[in-house]
Amino acid sequence: MARKPKNKDKGIFAEFKKFITRGNVIDLAVGVIIGGAFSAIVTALTGKIIMPIINLIINLVTGGKGINLITILNGEPQFIEVDGAQTANAKCIYIDWGAFIEAIINFLLIAIVLFIIIKVINTLNERKEALEAKRLEAYYQKHPEERPVPPEPGAPVPTELDVLNEIRDLLKEQKQDKSKK
Repeated sequence: MARKPKNKDKGIFAEFKKFITRGNVIDLAVGVIIGGAFSAIVTALTGKIIMPIINLIINLVTGGKGINLITILNGEPQFIEVDGAQTANAKCIYIDWGAFIEAIINFLLIAIVLFIIIKVINTLNERKEALEAKRLEAYYQKHPEERPVPPEPGAPVPTELDVLNEIRDLLKEQKQDKSKK
């Protein structure tokens, strides 16, 4: 059995180290960790506060009878109480609609919070850009000679090659001027 050369192993580890220490990978990792923690908060909010309130409202509307949020598919159900709510045990096959509703509420809460966060960030960026434009306009009011001249409509737009040729020509002129002195 032939072993891989050590310098190749070092290359793979060095490449992995370079990949993992890039800023966007670390930002992603931080985002995933914060997202997991936020998800736990939303799950607790939904399971321990919102769902009990919904159950209370359902009990008040139905006169204490409630609504069975479990559909038994197979077997004889034996209901047990978990966290103050009745649920079927594992001796039967059932669909827990309450857990599904809870997951939908979790999703909606997370989506609303993310929408608000993104909305705030976009609003702050728009204000920053407007403030920067205002500062730039104030600068151009004081220094009108530095305001860029917009291209004339229909005028050819210079290409990168044109700009580089112009720079080359200017450098040649400067070199000739220095050699004349």
